[in-house]
Amino acid sequence: MSTGVITLRSLDARLVRVPLTRPWGSGVTTVGVVATHVVRSDGAEGWGFSWTPQIGAEAVHALLVNDIAPVAVGGPGEPGEGWRPMWQHLHEAGGGGLTTIALAGLDLALWDAAARADDASVSGWLGAQREAVRAYGSGVNLHYPIDDLVAQAERWTDAGFDAVKVKVGKPEVAEDLDRLRAVRAVIGPDRALMIDANQRWELDRATAALEVLAEVSPAWIEEPLRAEDLWGHTELARRLAASSGIPIAVGENLHTVHRFDEYLRAGAAQIVQPNIVRVGGITPFLGIAAIAAEYGTAVHPHLLPELSTQVARTLRATPGVAEPMVEDVEDAGFGDLGALRDPSPVTVRDGYAVENAHVGLGIRFR
Repeated sequence: MSTGVITLRSLDARLVRVPLTRPWGSGVTTVGVVATHVVRSDGAEGWGFSWTPQIGAEAVHALLVNDIAPVAVGGPGEPGEGWRPMWQHLHEAGGGGLTTIALAGLDLALWDAAARADDASVSGWLGAQREAVRAYGSGVNLHYPIDDLVAQAERWTDAGFDAVKVKVGKPEVAEDLDRLRAVRAVIGPDRALMIDANQRWELDRATAALEVLAEVSPAWIEEPLRAEDLWGHTELARRLAASSGIPIAVGENLHTVHRFDEYLRAGAAQIVQPNIVRVGGITPFLGIAAIAAEYGTAVHPHLLPELSTQVARTLRATPGVAEPMVEDVEDAGFGDLGALRDPSPVTVRDGYAVENAHVGLGIRFR
C-alpha cells in the first residue's frame, strides 16, 4: 500500500558550456552550467541547474553525480524537506561554495517538479506578491574603454532602466571617477548609479576611493572588500555612515544563511544580494530573505534574472524597505544566449522584469 510520501526516484546531471556574446574579461568567453533533472516517485519530473562562470563547473558536476545523487535518491521528493540533511552531508567538503552551488542543482529541480506537478509556475505555487520586478542595467565592464562604457550607458537609458551599475577598481581612483562622471552625464541626475568593486580594495583604500567617488552619488558600493572580511565591512560601514552615507551591498560571495546573519547583525551591510544558486537554491534563499526582513534590509538577488525574477516576485514587502530589484547583465541572459530549450520564462522591458506564461521554473537547457 502506498504511504503517499513522495520520494526522489532519480537525479541526473550534465555539464553545459554556454558561450558569452560579450566576454566578461580576458579569457572569460563562456559560463558553466550543470543542468539537472529529477524524477519523483509519483512520476513528476523537474529540471534545475547549478551555475559557475569560470571556476569549478567540473567539480560541481562531480559533487552532484558522486556525492549528492547517491544520498538524495530514495530521500524526500518535496522541495526543502531534505535540504539541511544534504548540506550537513556535504559539509566535510565545505559549508559553502562548491557544495552549496552543487546543492542548488537538486533544490531547483525539486521546486520545478513540485510546481509542475500542480501545473503551476514556481512563483504561482509560492504565491506571487507583485506583477513585475524592477530591473537594473548591469555589465562586466571594468575592461571597457570609456567610449564603450558610455555607449553601454546609452543603451541602458534607451532600454528604459532607471538604475544602472558600473564596475570600479582601476589602479587610480581618478580613472574610476572619470568613467563614472561620463556615465552620470549620460544617465542624468535622477537615475540610480550603483558601483561594484568586486572585492578589489582593502579598507583604507576603499575609504579613500569612496570619498572621491561620492561626487557621483552612488546608490550603493558593492563588494568593496574581500567578501570574507566581516570586520572590514563593519568598520567601512561605520566610516561611510559618518561621511558620504553610501550603503554597502554584499552577498554574491556569501554562501550560507549563517554568514548573511553575521553581516546583518554586525551592521556590515545595508543591502544583501544573495545569488540563488550560490547559496544552494530557493530553499536557503527564502531563509536569507526572511532574516533580511527582520533586520529591515533590502534584498536584491544577484544575477540570473530568469531565476531571480521568479523568486523576487514572491518576497513579501517590508514597510520602509525597498522592494527587490533584479540584475540584468547586458547580453548575458540564458535566453539571450540561446541556451534554453524553451522561450525564456522572463522578459526584461522598460526597466522591469516580468514573467511569461510557463510551468515550473521554465528553465531547461538545450
